[in-house]
Order: sequence, then C-alpha cells, then structure tokens
Amino acid sequence: MISPLRNRTSASAFTKGLAIGLGAALLSTAALASELLVWSAGAAQTPLSILISDYKKASGNTVKVEFAPVGVLVKRLADGGRPDVLIVSQDVVANVEKNGWTVPGTASPIGRVGVGIAIKEGAPMPDISTPDALRQTLLNAKSITYMDPTKGTSGKHFASVLDQLGIADQMKAKTTLGDVGFVVEPVARGDLELGIQQITEILPVKGAKLVGPLPDALQKITTYSVALGAQARDAAAARDFMTYVASQRSQAVFVAHGFAAP
Repeated sequence: MISPLRNRTSASAFTKGLAIGLGAALLSTAALASELLVWSAGAAQTPLSILISDYKKASGNTVKVEFAPVGVLVKRLADGGRPDVLIVSQDVVANVEKNGWTVPGTASPIGRVGVGIAIKEGAPMPDISTPDALRQTLLNAKSITYMDPTKGTSGKHFASVLDQLGIADQMKAKTTLGDVGFVVEPVARGDLELGIQQITEILPVKGAKLVGPLPDALQKITTYSVALGAQARDAAAARDFMTYVASQRSQAVFVAHGFAAP
C-alpha cells in the first residue's frame, strides 16, 4: 500500500545533487545535442518536469514534453503521433508494443502510485478508512469529480469502485468528470467537494488537501514505465534520456512527489 507521502520532504533535498555526477549517467554530450519529444502520463508531471530541466542542462539536448491522460496518449498514437519517448501505465505497455508504437523490450518502470481522495484545505476530513466508510462519505458528498474513465487510469478505476460499492447510479447526478490535467483543481477552489485522482496529481495542487489513499480493498496501484518510441528520430539520445529517468538518482525525485519505487 502506498503511503500518502509520510515523507513529503522538499524536492530540493533530492535535486540539489542531481546534476552532480549526472554526466556519468548520460550517454550523450552537448556536441551531439538532439531534440526529443516526450509524451507522458499526467501522473508523472511534477517530478518529470524537474528531471527534464536538470537533464537539459546536463546533456545539452532539447526536450519537449506533452502531458495527457494515458487514454488520450494512446488515441494520439493511434492517430499517427510518434513521440521519441513514451511514459505510460504498465497496463498499456503490451498494447503500444503490439501496435508498433514503441520498441518491444525497452519499457522500464519508473514508479508506482495509488489513487487518493482530496478535499479543499480547511474542510472537515471525511472518513475513507474502509469501503463502508468511503461509500457513506461519497453518498453524503454534495459533489465529486474524477477523470473521465475513457481517458485516464484513475477515472477508469474509480468508475469500477463506484460499481463495487453499488452506488454508481446514485453518484451520477453529482459527478463532474475531468478531462485533462489536475482534476482536483475545482476542489481546491471550493467549487466541488471531493476529488479523486492519483496521489501524484493531487499533491501539486495548491489549495487541495490529500485525505488519503483509497482503502486497500478498493485501491489500484499503477506502475508507470518509460519506453522508446518505435520511430524515434534519434534513438541513442532517446535511450540516453530513458536511462536518466529510470536511474536511482531520478527515483528520489519521483518518490519525493508521491511515487513509490518500482
């Protein structure tokens, strides 16, 4: 079970030394600078943004990153999009390999994360400690939000949780489905009462407070992996970036922002 960040140590404590010795972990050099296109699941947005900034300084490579829910990324791949590097949930790795969108065997895990519930800072903490307690909290809530199940990992899972709890129909009228990004932002503003998303997408939202993870019996732990795009423009530079993102040094940054080690 993933802890809701008992050790919410500042990322700076993990990143101050990130550039030190980084050259040894990188295969490319500024003299061979490349431009990389990275597509990533939104769950990795905060730590990956930090890592990309440090990577660009150390390698000389340019990195453009686009964040979106996994379902959206898969649709873009199906529509012909071809990133150099892809970061997606382990659930779809076999699918993207089968379709020839990534190079088989290149996927490396970078971290695991569970689904949590958020409220507005200062609001009373609801009880979500057991499935029954969560069920009652959801029924009592005036409004909730979670990711559109057709687009994101957490939304797909939470829709199944509502089915398991037997309250899917009761919740429809007070549910606002999120589209992209941090769906708990309306909760932080006070527009909606409860937000459900992966923990790494709750923690960065100012004004939102993590109540905790879903109960163990209803939890989904998702592993995210980085993989090489099948049509990477510079495969060596892309592999270089992947090595960096999957390194132990980088894992400290992922852990500092809500992930558990893979």
